[in-house]
Parts: sequence; structure tokens; C-alpha cells
Amino acid sequence: MTPLPKLAVFDLDYTLWPFWVDTHVDPPFHKSRTGETEGANQLLELFDLIKYFVHREIYPGSKVAHFERLHQKTGVPFSQMVFFDDEKRNIIDVGKLGTESLGGVTCVHIQNGMSLQTLTQGLETFAKAQARS
Repeated sequence: MTPLPKLAVFDLDYTLWPFWVDTHVDPPFHKSRTGETEGANQLLELFDLIKYFVHREIYPGSKVAHFERLHQKTGVPFSQMVFFDDEKRNIIDVGKLGTESLGGVTCVHIQNGMSLQTLTQGLETFAKAQARS
């Protein structure tokens, strides 16, 4: 059986949907860059994506700070997390979290939005990382 991560984290803009929720859509959303949590939650409901998440938390700030917060809040080690994002800088920054002995967050750079194929590839990458450690 392939090991699964204890926590999967998905970026929203240009990962779960093909636009920035704060600048590329019209009302009922309100413009406010990464802080547009209300609009993001509305889109998760509109696209019927909520059913795929046990817990959702939209954090309007640094991805590194968000992962540190998730780690403290859940107790899940960084090595048991997988992260999907379209921005390479976030992949690089979050990829540095963790320890040499336990490993860090498995980061998956998304280039054309999420699909079943990219999800499967991400989970396979996570499983390979687990096998190495």
C-alpha cells in the first residue's frame, strides 16, 4: 500500500482555479490580493470543492508562516505534508521546511492547474520521498 500524506495543502489561485480571485473576477468578490478569503471560500463552494476537504484554512500571508502554523496546530510533521502550488518561489521556500533526518514538505509545482493526473503525480512523489527516508 502506498503511503499517503497526513496533510495535503493546495494553493488556490492558478492552482485550483485559473485566475486570481482578488483581481480577475467581478462582484460579489471584493478586491484585496491574498487577503480575499471570503471570495476564495465562495469559489470553493461554487465549484463544489468543499466536499474534498476535511478541513480548510485560507491563510492570507506567507506560505512558510502558514505551514509553520499548520505544523504547530496539527502536530503533523513537515515530512508528512504535500503542497501543490503554481508559484515556484513558494515551492522553493516551503521546500526548505523540515529537518535533515525526518525530511521536509513534498512540494509539487503545478503548471496548468490541478487535475487527477497532477494529484496522482504529487502523491507518487510523496511516496517516493517516504521510501527514501
